[in-house]
Amino acid sequence: MSPANDQFVELTENQRLVQKSIRNICDDFDREYWREQSQKGEYPHEFVDTLGEQGWLGILLPEEYGGAGMSTNETVVMMEEIAAGGGGFAAAQAVHGGIYNSVALVNHGSEDLKEELVPELASGETSLQAFCLTEPNAGSDSTAIETRAEKDGDEYVINGQKIWTSRLDVSDYAIVVARTTPKEEVDKKTKGISMFLVDVDEAVSAGTLDYDQIHKSASEFVHSYSVYFEDMRVPEEHLLGDEGDGFYQVLDGLNEERLVIAAECLGLGRLAVDRGVQYANEREVFGRQIGKNQAIQHPLAEAFAKVQAAKQMTYNAAAQGAEATDLGALANMSKYLASEAAFEAADAAVQTHGGFGVATEYDVERYFREARLTRLVPITQQLVLNYISEQVLGLPRSY
Repeated sequence: MSPANDQFVELTENQRLVQKSIRNICDDFDREYWREQSQKGEYPHEFVDTLGEQGWLGILLPEEYGGAGMSTNETVVMMEEIAAGGGGFAAAQAVHGGIYNSVALVNHGSEDLKEELVPELASGETSLQAFCLTEPNAGSDSTAIETRAEKDGDEYVINGQKIWTSRLDVSDYAIVVARTTPKEEVDKKTKGISMFLVDVDEAVSAGTLDYDQIHKSASEFVHSYSVYFEDMRVPEEHLLGDEGDGFYQVLDGLNEERLVIAAECLGLGRLAVDRGVQYANEREVFGRQIGKNQAIQHPLAEAFAKVQAAKQMTYNAAAQGAEATDLGALANMSKYLASEAAFEAADAAVQTHGGFGVATEYDVERYFREARLTRLVPITQQLVLNYISEQVLGLPRSY
């Protein structure tokens, strides 16, 4: 890893501690490990278990529940280092869900649920990796969800379908978002949506939850699913927060999470540039290193500069946190710039490798596929531009 990556952002003492600790963990999981996980499509259990054993899955959880009690300021470092350590964006996504879904439980779950589950989530003993929101007819427009949860005594009965639910196969629990009041009966489409905590094994055993894997060409070891609920019963104490306020609860902490997504893109960009530079220094054509050619140098240098620029905005926003004048704008712009920088870095790395750029043994083709994915998830670049246009520039709403 190039030392140049650490030159331009001044880290706090806590951030340096996180950086050192995560790098030490990542050093035990080399490029071959991540290549094998990708090729076999197997979830990186060993890596995630190591993070859990050392307490990093609870980085955002309160100390009173066994967490580390840290903030977004430290989490951006953690997730950037995971991505940069060899595993790329997919490695960060393998743990991202568990970190942020656990925060939703802390913020909106009952005290009994928190006391029972949060310490186990912090240690990795129990997993809450899956978040069931997106539906066939409700992608970016989350208010269009059709999955219903109807009260029946002291339980809710859930029926419907979700798609693109990731990590359900490695989750003990899942958060399910459903309508408790039909859209036609609320005065605002963002109302009448609720969040529920679901015991996955219990629902599968009861035959009320089923799922099929969606095969994809990026992040192969982080599996995604179509999920089906048929009369799935959830006890009322597993309602998270207030009934009908689930949409606002989903938005709670969204800006901070978007900054962490940006950091994961930065890590991928760093990784791609490093691999490109390494190959450019080693590969010789016409009796000279290809890295001597400006046609190789300049794309890598430009990509590096853009990654560092996006990092400045991301880390500055994370440091400001809730005190930022407009954290929403900063978070969205950070995600946009980091995704674009990661894509350009991966593209430059592939081009540097020439024909070997599409050979799986060199890894950069995987980085390219992941970088393309970052421009789609968890929010498309176009929706980010919509936000900036309307909320920052004052242009009229386009949809």
